[in-house]
Amino acid sequence: MKLLVQKRCALFLGVAVTLGSSAVAQATSVEEWVGQRLIVRYHDTPDPTLGSPQVHRTVDAAMARAGVRKPASSLRSVPAHAQPLQRLSTGAELVQLPAMSEKEVKRVVDEIAADPAVRYVEADSLQHALQQQPVAHRPNDPMYATHQWHFHDPVGGMNAPLAWARSRGAGVVVAVLDTGILPDHPEFEGTRLLQGYDFISHPFMSRRAAAGRAPGALDLGDWSPVKRECGQDSKISDSSWHGTHVAGTIAQRMDNQAGGTGLAPEVTLLPVRVLGRCGGTTSDIVDAITWASGGAVSGVPDNAEPAQIINLSLGGESRCSAAYQEAIDAAVGRGAVVVVAAGNSEIDAREFSPASCRNVITVGATGSTGGKASYSNYGETVDIAAPGGDFAGNILGYVWQAHHTGKTTPASGAYSMGGNGGTSMAAPHVAGTAALVQSARSAAGRLPLSPARMEALLRQTVRPFPLVPAAARPIGPGILDAAAALELALADHCDIARVDCQVPQVLQPQVPAGGQAADAVGKRYSFKAVAGRPLRVMTYGGSGEAALYVQRGAPPQAGRFDARSARDGTHEAVLIPNPAADVYHVWLAGGPSFEGLTVVVRQ
Repeated sequence: MKLLVQKRCALFLGVAVTLGSSAVAQATSVEEWVGQRLIVRYHDTPDPTLGSPQVHRTVDAAMARAGVRKPASSLRSVPAHAQPLQRLSTGAELVQLPAMSEKEVKRVVDEIAADPAVRYVEADSLQHALQQQPVAHRPNDPMYATHQWHFHDPVGGMNAPLAWARSRGAGVVVAVLDTGILPDHPEFEGTRLLQGYDFISHPFMSRRAAAGRAPGALDLGDWSPVKRECGQDSKISDSSWHGTHVAGTIAQRMDNQAGGTGLAPEVTLLPVRVLGRCGGTTSDIVDAITWASGGAVSGVPDNAEPAQIINLSLGGESRCSAAYQEAIDAAVGRGAVVVVAAGNSEIDAREFSPASCRNVITVGATGSTGGKASYSNYGETVDIAAPGGDFAGNILGYVWQAHHTGKTTPASGAYSMGGNGGTSMAAPHVAGTAALVQSARSAAGRLPLSPARMEALLRQTVRPFPLVPAAARPIGPGILDAAAALELALADHCDIARVDCQVPQVLQPQVPAGGQAADAVGKRYSFKAVAGRPLRVMTYGGSGEAALYVQRGAPPQAGRFDARSARDGTHEAVLIPNPAADVYHVWLAGGPSFEGLTVVVRQ
């Protein structure tokens, strides 16, 4: 497989620290210590033999004018005077101040800057490696451009190309609990595909000769040749090859100049067969969840490669059972992220399982226009939306992945690419993105995200719905954005609950972003304004309390903003009469005390 080689451009400043330095000992971090050093440049470079005493006197005098003096008792541990360190190649002098606060440093800098002999003065600063921005990858698979809108389309897609510049999912095991897989499909050639296991116990459903469970996860077909054999309303149906299609969304091969691509083509795929003729049983699925996540199941060898991500594109019209919940809780306790489809019955997902279970990421579906797919279940239990496809008179509106033309057994047809639509197609987009995130963090030497933090990350980095769902049918805060999720997951020193680590949600003028709920620190947004045309930022609806802050060019804070509205409730409005052609940032403070709110920019 051809891999994109990402070049990095780095700037590194080496800092030698003397461990015995009292100034360093007094600082709480290297960054604080470096900030207590000043770079002072005179208009006329002093004689090398006189420069250090001159800067020494200049800084000491500035400290006196700024009212920064150290008590005599401190002389035993921290110098009371500025200490010249070295002359830089530019002719500037580097000076170490006595240990002092950031505010004291600023006062000293201001006093030095007022000296007419000084060209400039600034506090030294700690530099970090700078990484080149990733270059979007465009797979050479022919159907990627023509059919796989769900990965790259700016309206309905989930921004995969930029994510591929950072991660392909290597080193992460993703379990697909479904109808099994067609392992010899050309779109899986060269991928890391585990043998898996067949958890269907009954031979009628499994179409295996004997009862019980068995190694391997070959999809033997789930066709139904007899009316009502699966239930009073069941019909004759062909094999769906559902598991192969779902697995293809996650892991089919990239850049083989054939077919299409998967979202995380370098993952290790663990197929687990739980659905066969007439579907699957809760007991089989529960055991499969346990086994896939590394738990012990009687009569089945332990899973040597437990899954970090489990995809469940399955369900039924019932609330989450205790058995389901217990298995899911145990899997999450082992560190597995459990992703489930919301269901395709256009009802509240709380009436569906496992969509209504706790500790899962429940995924609703959007179509190619970015709006809620007509069939998708909805409600407060839906955590996020992702492309699931729709027909709308155009077969290209479906999600296209690995498929099969056979109507019954694998021998009854040929391998193909096929289009499907449903929340079953939306869920693996989320599972694949979770795999990209965990793989990228591992490659960067970072710990994997916990299941709860993964859900928070994915929800926090969504992009707005181009077509906002009706308030009575919410499907989460927005559409999955793989590139934004990777960006935040790899942010240096970032805790995703911190406001300065949020990737702002991009707002489009005149397009309301509904269903907004506060994270721990509120919500961040950004938008590009047009010069000279008055703009208004408004919030309305929902419940709770929210304060609205707006600032040009940088995220606003409580003490730094261009405009603010802080009325009681959630109805806020800010007017910028004459904006510049620049990016404006919005902060809805008050988290976590508002939900269901709508924010809109009008210009």
